[in-house]
Amino acid sequence: MSTSETRPTSDERLTRTDVEDPRGLVLMLHGGKEQSVAPVDGRSASWRRSAAMQRSIAPALGEDGVATWLLRYTLRGWNGGAPVADARAALDRAAAELPGVPVVLLGHSMGGRTAAHVADHPAVVGVVALAPWFPEGEPVRALRGRPLLAAHGARDKITSPRATRAYVERANADGARATFRDMGPVGHYMFRRAGAWNEVALAGCRELLS
Repeated sequence: MSTSETRPTSDERLTRTDVEDPRGLVLMLHGGKEQSVAPVDGRSASWRRSAAMQRSIAPALGEDGVATWLLRYTLRGWNGGAPVADARAALDRAAAELPGVPVVLLGHSMGGRTAAHVADHPAVVGVVALAPWFPEGEPVRALRGRPLLAAHGARDKITSPRATRAYVERANADGARATFRDMGPVGHYMFRRAGAWNEVALAGCRELLS
């Protein structure tokens, strides 16, 4: 099954690689900052990192019959949860355009945190979180009954692999099906061993949609 060209939607919030009659959708959620009211544009490093990953994994997912959408948040900052509303709006749009199609959330850094907050959406079947930002006490209830793959590098100085391990443990205790993947001696931004990060993302999404 062939993919269409990656194209921005009319509202410029989604970069999409669509397929005919998709059997699944991967909604990608990029990183950001703790506080920022700057708009996310094409120069945003966090968005560009996820866009590069989308270009790498979308062809293989397309061959599987899976569409890939990359969301661009309104603002760069978490700001108490601002990206959550953007992600829920994108999920509602997916449910309206692709009724009954299962969605996997693929998030990096703040995107992993955002994914964990919206995993309770009826369309979502699981989450892949790469170097996620899970502060102490972060709620886990939205993941109840859903699988989570959390991958983290041991040399990450931006977000904490130890906190991610603790989050996985708490999520499992609350009824999630969470696993931790050690990416080895790599940092936060997925520059080193970029191919390995892409492989984990692709394999994780495929498994959750199998």
